[in-house]
Amino acid sequence: MNIRLTDETDSASLPREVIDLGKKIAELPREQQQLLEVSYSRVVESVKRRRRILGLIQEALAQLRLDVKYLMFDLDITKKERDELKARLEET
Repeated sequence: MNIRLTDETDSASLPREVIDLGKKIAELPREQQQLLEVSYSRVVESVKRRRRILGLIQEALAQLRLDVKYLMFDLDITKKERDELKARLEET
């Protein structure tokens, strides 16, 4: 079977259920392994792709939160400056 079930990087990035499924497939007779090998490989790649996408989304959300904080800070300062200028204009 071409599936690397004991690879540490795969084990760390795959859910326990997928690893268990791979181990069960590895215990099957060779003919049955060959029938399931392509499907299992697709599942593994799909899980890895989803994890990468989730990581990218989490990074994007963290950046968006930071950007919003900066924008809120900027807005607060701009409002304060506006209010100070209004007060100065009203004094004159």
